[in-house]
Amino acid sequence: MRDASGFAVEVGLMRIRLYPEPVLRETCTPVETFDQGLAVLASGMVRAMHENRGLGLAGPQVGVTQCVAIVSPDGEAGHETVLVNPEIVRSEGKDEHDEGCLSFPGIYVRVRRAEHVVVRYQDVGGAAHEMEAWGLLARAILHELDHLDGRLLVDRMSPVQRVAQRRRLRQLEERYDRRSQEVEMSSEAADEG
Repeated sequence: MRDASGFAVEVGLMRIRLYPEPVLRETCTPVETFDQGLAVLASGMVRAMHENRGLGLAGPQVGVTQCVAIVSPDGEAGHETVLVNPEIVRSEGKDEHDEGCLSFPGIYVRVRRAEHVVVRYQDVGGAAHEMEAWGLLARAILHELDHLDGRLLVDRMSPVQRVAQRRRLRQLEERYDRRSQEVEMSSEAADEG
């Protein structure tokens, strides 16, 4: 299913959460169980990321508050890395480029981030890894780690950028309000029936 902006918002049972859904603000907990459920989650996240033409996706964006993120250097299938319990061990340089987010469809703002990062993480089997990344991949990693800490693209906006994006942010807020009211009405109808 695609919303008015052309983005797929549901993939199987995995729906991309859009701003300002509260789950996007939650701080994620570390993954402790490395089982088939984690592998299925990661596989679904990879599909959702590709379906939405993203370069990354974090757990909260699909309603999961565990430290799981997917990144891809180019958005091509088979080029993604699943980062479980990721942490930045080193970052260097400065780089400023436009950045978007699947939870903020149609919004792009200039964001300053480190140009080079080293990230330590586990794979879905629990094995430890370390990866160096530069440029766009470093940006994708830092963006997804922001999500795991409950930090959003809107938090990276300057006051001028926030004013420039005011209309689109308001549309997302109104969409969330309408969906919340629909869920509440459905719940009330079910209770009465």
